[in-house]
Parts: sequence; structure tokens; C-alpha cells
Amino acid sequence: MLLKGVGASPGAAIAHIYYLRQPDLTVEKLEGRDPKTETTRFEKAKEKALSELDLLSQKTAAADPAGAQVFDIHKMMLDDPDFLDGVESEIASGMNAEYAVKSSADTLADFLGTLENEVMRGRAADVRDVSGRLIRILKGVGEADEAPDEEAIVLAEDLLPSQTVKLDRAKVAGFVTKRGSVTSHSVILAKTMGIPCIVGMGDGFDELPEAGEIAIDGKTGEVLVAPTQSEREEFLRRAEKFRQMKEDLEKYRNMEAVTLSGHKVKVCANIGGVADADPALSFGADGVGLFRSEFLYLESADFPSEEKQFEAYKAVLEKMSPRPVVIRTLDLGSDKQAPYFDIPKEENPALGYRAIRICLKEPQIFRTQLRALLRASVFGKLQVMFPMITHLGQVLEIKKFIGQIKEELDSESVPYSKDVEFGIMVETPAAAVMSDELAAQVDFFSIGTNDLTQYTMAADRMNARIRDIFNPADPAVLRFIEMTAKAAHNNGIWVGICGESAADTVLTEFYMSIGIDELSVSPASIPAVKKAVLSCK
Repeated sequence: MLLKGVGASPGAAIAHIYYLRQPDLTVEKLEGRDPKTETTRFEKAKEKALSELDLLSQKTAAADPAGAQVFDIHKMMLDDPDFLDGVESEIASGMNAEYAVKSSADTLADFLGTLENEVMRGRAADVRDVSGRLIRILKGVGEADEAPDEEAIVLAEDLLPSQTVKLDRAKVAGFVTKRGSVTSHSVILAKTMGIPCIVGMGDGFDELPEAGEIAIDGKTGEVLVAPTQSEREEFLRRAEKFRQMKEDLEKYRNMEAVTLSGHKVKVCANIGGVADADPALSFGADGVGLFRSEFLYLESADFPSEEKQFEAYKAVLEKMSPRPVVIRTLDLGSDKQAPYFDIPKEENPALGYRAIRICLKEPQIFRTQLRALLRASVFGKLQVMFPMITHLGQVLEIKKFIGQIKEELDSESVPYSKDVEFGIMVETPAAAVMSDELAAQVDFFSIGTNDLTQYTMAADRMNARIRDIFNPADPAVLRFIEMTAKAAHNNGIWVGICGESAADTVLTEFYMSIGIDELSVSPASIPAVKKAVLSCK
């Protein structure tokens, strides 16, 4: 029987099934409880949860820094105002602490699950992980230490990060889950560990047997139940091919990416937060080509303060130093909606009030971020870029704004680097067409191929029904990219690509032929991209 899920981490494996069971976390709704007593119970449970997470972080850090960062994020979630407000409200109304935790967590996880942004949907698993830990402690249930005692493919309703890092990876051939997102922390960890992973099987998961052998392909999403001898041999060949490929790619992690003709390219990482800097370094990133600063806003209960942003930018710059870090100013709107920022519903949000349009219309938000960025610039090599540029007037207005912020900082004797580069994202046809004029005003271009493809092909990148039209390799898209690269080099500035197609090695030869200077990809893709560059003419 052949079943299908969503391929989340590449590789093939064949092994016996091992179900990872969750402890009984069912919660009874008890009304009329004493709020003071329940608050005390919750605070004690929270304290114990923090202690457990500290211990897990310490145990994980030596072997897996990225895994350790997950637990730091979970500790932050325990202090998330949205979550705590929900708990406090339920307890104040007379509910027991267990129900208060579950109710608040379900509300937050359900909200995250409705977001169009894939990364934010993936955070729902983290919310459930943290709330499950609290409920387990409140119920007096100890931590489960179950794990396969021989190599197995681990099956679970939803793989939680705290479960993933505690497993003996030598005994895990692969993961298969009923729910889950390709951008969840568990999947990121699976990729880092090089373990095949399939998520989102849905009802197909319920057709899997309780025991027996299965074969999986983490690239295609195939799950084969009770494979025949010939099918076993086929999957073993796939597994060996992947093992050899992974072994071969190891040597490229820390190599310089230089074409056969001598064109040197930076291969950088796309990251969404401080925690992603460690895997970026472990995979050999030459820097950060895209730090999505909007996640600071999406993961906050209100607009993040200048100080909170400063600390995040400083941490990433220090971690990556002396490598460059390109930080994109907030790109809210469209599929990235912050609940506290009341953007009216729009018919076409991808074409609406978003990104730089918000910043220029809401100067206080922009001012706070620019101040934090410039203050942090003394701790590393900062490059700032602005998204969704469509005309020269926006760039001139941004430059005027930056000048005012610098004057402010000078008057306050606040230090900042005088060497910060400022660039723009070229992700609209308008910016590509006008790239010759725009290039004269900035220090670099970064081509965002996701939106550039969407706008060029008039194809919603979130709509699976027209996926065949959303093609980053379409000649029209490539012509815009070539036009932009030529304008950049004619004006003496560098040009990079930070969209998903930067990792498409089929396009690497084309990118090198037009002189692209930087490719920024997910950390796990860095070795493969470096290998592709090295084989280009």
C-alpha cells in the first residue's frame, strides 16, 4: 500500500514502525475553583517547566546548538503575554489551572494555524509542546523517556521539538507525522540531523499499521507499507544514494564558492531569528543574506520596542561576525498579519498595505526599527534592505529618513557604524524595469524571486491550483533578473538573490552567467549550492 504525505526533509529509509505515544494529557474542566490556589499551582508548574527546559537546553547544546535554541524559544513562550493573559483570564473566572492552560494554548495554536504564512503555522506545534509540558506537570505526570531500542521509523500524531531532540538519532531512520508543517522546529531539527521526514499525512496516517515495516522517501513524501523484496531494494538504493550525496556534500560546507572562471559568490543563509544563526554557521554560511525581521513582530504581543529589537539584531551580528548580515526591515501585511496591528481586510493583500508602504505611512514604527538597527551596527557587519520598492520616490524618502535618524543618534552621542550598507529588494516588475535608476541610489540589490515571480506571472504563490504558472524559471522572470543584475553592475553595486529559487541548482548556471554576487538560501541547502557554483563555468 502506497500512501502520500508532504516531503519535509529529504532522504530515504526502510525500517520497522515505532509509534511515539503522547502521555495522557486529557484535561477536565473544573469550575468554581479558588483563583488564588490555581494561580499558585500554575506559577509552580511554570517554574518547574523552566527548570526542565534549562536542563534540556544544557544537555542538547554541546551536540546540537540549534536544538538547544528551540528550548530557549519555549522558555520565552512561557512568558508570552497573549498566552499568559488567556491563562489568567480563565483562572480568574474560576477554572482549574489545567483547563486554563489548555484553553489559552488552543486559542493561540488555532490562531497560528489559520495564518497563511507557513513559518507561523509551524509555531503552533511549539505552543502545544509548551502547554503539554505545563499540563503534564500540573497532572503530576513524569517526563516520558520512551524511545526505540533499535533503528526504526518514528510515527507520531505531531512531532514535538522536545521529543525530537531527546531521541537517539542513531536509532531513528525517519519521521512520519499526521499533522505538522514543513517549517516547524521539529522539521528544521530533522533536516539538521539529516533524517528523512514526512509530515501532514492527514487521514492517510490512520491507515498505517500498528507494527511492521515501512519505506519512506522524505523528498517525494511517499510512504510504502509492507514493501515487497523488489520495493525494499529500490528504497535501499534511494537511501544509499542519499547517504552518498550527503557524505559528498559535507566537504563543501566550508569551501569558498568560486566558478571555474573565477567568479566568487557568497552563499548565505535566510534566517527568521537569532536561533537560526547557529545552523547557518554549522552549514558553512558566508553570512546572512536575509534576516526576516518581521518575525520579531509576529512573535510579539505588541510592537517590539527599540530595546527588544536592538538586542535581537546585536545577537545575530555578534554571532555571525565578521560575516555580513542583511536585515530586511519589517515586511508585515499580505500573508504576515500581526493581530495587534489592525490592518483592514483587503481584497488583494499581496498588492495592498504592506512592507515599506506601512513603514513610510507609519513613521514611528519605521523610526523605532531604524534606530535599533543603527545602534546594533557597531557589533558586526550590518547591511539593511527595504522590501516592496516600486519607485524611486520611496528610496529617496527612505534615505531622508535614515539621515534624520543618524542626526538624532549623533545629537544623543549614540554610536553607530558609518559603514552600514543600505539596499533594496527587487521583487516587483516596477523595480526591475527601473533598476538602472534605483541602482544609482543604493549600495546593493537583493532579488526576491518569490514575489517577483508572483507579480510577473500574475500567479498567487499561495494557490496550489495554479502552481504550474508560478514558475521562477519562466523566461519572463529570468529576463527581469538579468536586467536587474546588469543595472547593478553598471552602477558598481552588488546583487544577490534571496528567494527560494536561489537554492534551485538547475538555475545556478544561469545566475552565474549574469554575474550574481550572492545566493541566500535555507541553511541546509548551503553545501549543495556551493557544490553547484563550483561546477559552473
